[in-house]
Amino acid sequence: MLSAFSAPGRFWKGNLHTHSNRSDGALEPAEVCRRYREAGYDFLCLSDHFLKQYSFPLTDTRDYRTDGFTTLIGAELHAPATHLGDLWHILAVGLPQDFAATPEGEDGPALARRAAAAGAFVGIAHPQWYGLDFTDGLALDAAHAVEIYNHTCEMLSARPDGVALFDDLMTRGRKLTGFASDDAHFHSNDSFGGWVQVKSETLEPEALLAALTVGNYYASTGPEIIAIERDGDRLSVIASPVRSIVLAGPGAKSAVVHGEAITSAELDLSRFAGGWCRVVVTDMAGKRAWAQPFEV
Repeated sequence: MLSAFSAPGRFWKGNLHTHSNRSDGALEPAEVCRRYREAGYDFLCLSDHFLKQYSFPLTDTRDYRTDGFTTLIGAELHAPATHLGDLWHILAVGLPQDFAATPEGEDGPALARRAAAAGAFVGIAHPQWYGLDFTDGLALDAAHAVEIYNHTCEMLSARPDGVALFDDLMTRGRKLTGFASDDAHFHSNDSFGGWVQVKSETLEPEALLAALTVGNYYASTGPEIIAIERDGDRLSVIASPVRSIVLAGPGAKSAVVHGEAITSAELDLSRFAGGWCRVVVTDMAGKRAWAQPFEV
């Protein structure tokens, strides 16, 4: 999906996965929103745990919107059970305020389908952290995306990654996108480490949600991807200064340009014909940004 770089509008920086004291976070919703706004974010989704023990919260952050900062309504949904027998962790961004509590007997895939039917952008949250495999990924057939980087999981368990599951599901024919997030709870230094840059003409919540759903965004922990253009079998990439610009595809397929503080690369797409690939850039500090996969 290269549409993020050709669609009209501009990129807006946001965090899709965050918690407040409406569930297990440390801070009031107003304070969480203030911190992200003052850190330069354009939008935030407070995604408190949608569980009976917290009275199934859909934390209302609409009062904290300003002219240059907006919020999306969402939650982290839970229901039985992954292949390991754990509760699912399903991110749902853009839920209506009247989204019904999870009833007894509703499993994770059914809950994800209900969220998607209600208009939410549905993400498979932190798969490495709790050991999801491809059977779990395939079961969540309503998901739009995989969380490919989770900053809290990096800080607390060194398990931030969702790329392996993302690539496996892509190779198995699923059409998904990948997002990065904080999953901040503010009990530790777990904020401002992963985000999305969403391409939209406006900062209206509905416009951001529509762009997320069609894949008009990229994910980052640091670098910027400024432009990606395709001309036949050639792909041009422009980024902030990085040490590598990689095309990753199924299995071991890849192409790469290395350098010191490089800002552009020309890459050959021919070896990816009949499959998919995606751009990944890595800066000198090891921070990464991931564009969405596209078919060749």
